[in-house]
Amino acid sequence: MKGKKGLFITFEGPDGSGKSTQVRLLGAYLTEQGFDPVLTREPGGTRIGEKIRDIILDQGNAEMDALTESLLYAASRAQHVAEVIRPALDAGCAVLCDRYVDSSIAYQGCGRGLGSIVADINSLAVGGVVPDLTILIDIDPEACFDRIGKRVIREGGDRMESEDLAYHRAVYDGYLELASLHPDRVKRVDGNGGVDAVSDDVRKVVNAFLLDRLNASSGAPARDVPDDPANTRPEQTTVHAAKGERS
Repeated sequence: MKGKKGLFITFEGPDGSGKSTQVRLLGAYLTEQGFDPVLTREPGGTRIGEKIRDIILDQGNAEMDALTESLLYAASRAQHVAEVIRPALDAGCAVLCDRYVDSSIAYQGCGRGLGSIVADINSLAVGGVVPDLTILIDIDPEACFDRIGKRVIREGGDRMESEDLAYHRAVYDGYLELASLHPDRVKRVDGNGGVDAVSDDVRKVVNAFLLDRLNASSGAPARDVPDDPANTRPEQTTVHAAKGERS
């Protein structure tokens, strides 16, 4: 996006991968380092977007056409970008978003079989606002499906979570293809470990990215990143803090 000053990090992964937890943990970590990051999610993130979210995920809307579903996601995203993401980035904020365009490509483009039209629709919706870094929580769809099943029994699932394993496998394959196509932006993190282990790996990826960004802005050569994520403080970058969490 022309003139963008902030930092935009998105989290992706299959339903049940634990990415929403990792968004919160990274937000807490960045706060400890001097940020007050903007946390948000898709679909949703705005008053209008949350209403669209309710329509998309409602179990009562089982007859929803795949193209309708894709357009609803894009509509929610367009409002989200206009109302939350773009203003935050223009103000120099760090934005952490639970799902973004990659989800639509994986879920509707691959899972629903809509193909490249999904990217075309979302190109219009986001108006050039693309992530600086995407964390893909990589976990086998069978393991996610088991987690989803337990959650559905405990809390009740939504329309997307209720899809069969074949659908979730197609979504996962779509994510792997995206990671292969965009290796500089999409970084895979093994999601099979415990919450803390995954969080440590996420921090290492983010710190490495921030260090590279700092070096690029100063003209310094790239340096190795220490294994201990605490040794690299994100506040060293030029990204400003923003107050308030949106979820």
